[in-house]
Amino acid sequence: QVQLVESGGDLVQAGGSLRLSCAASGFTFRSSSMGWYRQAPGKERELVARISSSGTSTIYADSVKGRFTISRDNAKNTVYLQMNNLKPEDTAMYYCNNYYDQYSWGPGTQVTVSS
Repeated sequence: QVQLVESGGDLVQAGGSLRLSCAASGFTFRSSSMGWYRQAPGKERELVARISSSGTSTIYADSVKGRFTISRDNAKNTVYLQMNNLKPEDTAMYYCNNYYDQYSWGPGTQVTVSS
């Protein structure tokens, strides 16, 4: 069955960096566009970044452009999110999923940015 396991979240100070990882299994990862999403308390889940199956095309939410970078390693079935210059408003639970054919959500990884 499909498994999406996120990791790398932590408590960091504003201006700090984190690298999130998402290990995927149970579907053809190398053929799938993948997305990173986040959900803050009391808010709806939102798309943070998306990467094409080959890794050559990416899109970002305006709020993270220039600070976050999405990448992938198809040999490892893993998608990454490098987050730099973190802000308190980036505090949320972060999830990955197949962008076009969303599966059940994984447990997520908590990112907390203190001011």
